[in-house]
Amino acid sequence: MTTQNADSVADQEPQAPAVVKDPVVVDDEGYDAEKELHNLLLPDVNDLPVVPTSAIEFNFVTYFAPDFMKLEHDQYIYRHANGLCVIGLAAGHVAFKDGGITAVDFNVGKSNRSEIKVTGKRKRNAQHFESNTALCKVCTNNASYIVRCCIKGSLLEVNERLIKQPELLNSSADREGYIAIIMPKPADWHKIKDSFITLDEYKKLRHL
Repeated sequence: MTTQNADSVADQEPQAPAVVKDPVVVDDEGYDAEKELHNLLLPDVNDLPVVPTSAIEFNFVTYFAPDFMKLEHDQYIYRHANGLCVIGLAAGHVAFKDGGITAVDFNVGKSNRSEIKVTGKRKRNAQHFESNTALCKVCTNNASYIVRCCIKGSLLEVNERLIKQPELLNSSADREGYIAIIMPKPADWHKIKDSFITLDEYKKLRHL
């Protein structure tokens, strides 16, 4: 093969495609969009919290009603952005100091709260209760305690699991062991929310 032919064959060999990098987007003020996106997707481990945010902390604002109606009858209120409020027993409730809860009875007042079935977007059959209305009765081996609504609103749901599994209150009162879900009117909520305290204030109050 002559030198001329060899050069011709070399010219015909496929060439690897050139790698073209996307340009870095930088605006007039020096803002690097690609770097910002990288930081959002892969944050610095030193900037992450030691304890990850829980679903409750992420989705709800937590309030507490200490000594509600009676001494050490502490309850919590988790308020969602849509206005729904989850009601339950706070860690400092006297029932937890009395050997733990052994039974839950929703048959209080003039009706059995567990038999109230709310349906549809308009929440048909929802009963409207005052803040001091009884939701249920929790029992220990030594006594029983009334749990109240804490807020004025429509009762949408009670946690029926507690009837057969009252121990949920002892193990996870702040999650699976919630008592009820209530929807207050915005005006009623704003009237009472200032009477509640924050999580940090509650921890300081009860030395938790």
